[in-house]
Amino acid sequence: MTRTIASPAAVRQVRYLTWIVVLAVLITVSLVRVLTDQNRMTTPGTLRLALIAACPILLAGLGGLWAERAGIVNIGLEGQMLLGTWGAAFFAYHFGAWAGVAGAIAMGALGGLLHGLATVTFGVDHIISGVAINIIGLGAVGYLAQTFFDGYEGGGPRNLSGYAVPREVTIPGISSAARWVSEQRWFLISDVAGAIAGVTTRLSLLTILALLLVAFTAWVLWRTPFGLRLRSCGESPQAAETLGVNVYLYKYIAVVISGGFAGLGGAYLAMVASSSFTTGQTNGRGYIGLASMIFGNWNPTGVLASSLMFGYADGISLLSNNGPLVHAILLLLAVLLLGYAALKFRRGERMTAYVVAGIAVALFAWYLAVDSVPSDFTGMTPYILTLFVLAVAAQRLRMPAADGKPYRKGQAG
Repeated sequence: MTRTIASPAAVRQVRYLTWIVVLAVLITVSLVRVLTDQNRMTTPGTLRLALIAACPILLAGLGGLWAERAGIVNIGLEGQMLLGTWGAAFFAYHFGAWAGVAGAIAMGALGGLLHGLATVTFGVDHIISGVAINIIGLGAVGYLAQTFFDGYEGGGPRNLSGYAVPREVTIPGISSAARWVSEQRWFLISDVAGAIAGVTTRLSLLTILALLLVAFTAWVLWRTPFGLRLRSCGESPQAAETLGVNVYLYKYIAVVISGGFAGLGGAYLAMVASSSFTTGQTNGRGYIGLASMIFGNWNPTGVLASSLMFGYADGISLLSNNGPLVHAILLLLAVLLLGYAALKFRRGERMTAYVVAGIAVALFAWYLAVDSVPSDFTGMTPYILTLFVLAVAAQRLRMPAADGKPYRKGQAG
């Protein structure tokens, strides 16, 4: 298996272009905010809500990343998140907030272990096993909630409240200064300040943990011998076996960690995004997390960026009177897609460029035709965006070579 090593100059050029793209997006967002007079687009409250909505998706996406880098497709993230919501509520109710976090991770890891047992040991198709885990997770959480929570104070057969949650922190000085700058509505500067205020005001410790896990995942998988061996199981398990790697063991480790991340995402839903537990609380966020992993090209920073995008769409759908704001987002998407189409055209990918440009023109026409977007549509925004970005980005994706493929010990011989 050959590997191309990028030169330092090429790496620097990629980083330089990345910062240019980020700056261009920020300028575009600020321009649209000013033109549409939708200041809520970048207020600290909106961006804080977007971050809260993004974190469960991020944790599910990181969970999917761990599994798929070892060659296991984990469709069961949704069910593992559901198990995590119940684990968080049960253990937090009895033993405290961080016991709830640990319980959620353990419940999600249990779901990952079941998925590993089916796919690694018995060779069950990964998709079939994942769907089964989702069904089992939904049924198990409903049964456990009815069995345990119905007799608790503040509980019922489908819900529970009154348990401890991790505390929130506000960075003094930075938070108040950033909020003041954000309120001035200066071009670009206030938008950046709004983002700073959003991540420094009433920040849950679980949010900090979720962001740290992005760096942890990147370091372990790409900077350690353990991560190299794990990724080799997803690229060429036969070659890894010939080098003495216990492929089964690494696949099990990866899928259990994957379930633990998804369970932590469930804890975030039950302890930060909401202060109470409800059965079926994930609402498809496990699937959106899987989409964020794919759109992020199986890379931790890509998962973070795509999760923030999905989280923003999910967050604004929760705002009151959000029709005018989503209407402004239509213009923003149209402008960004036109820029993306121009980039594709310059690279010679003309068919993709024409398709993306056509979508951009349709969004712009929609923006001109209406004054506000119906509230029924705004609730669908995260799911429509999921389908849309996967369709647009499909041509640039590169999954691990052995992802989802069956492997039996001894195949290398």
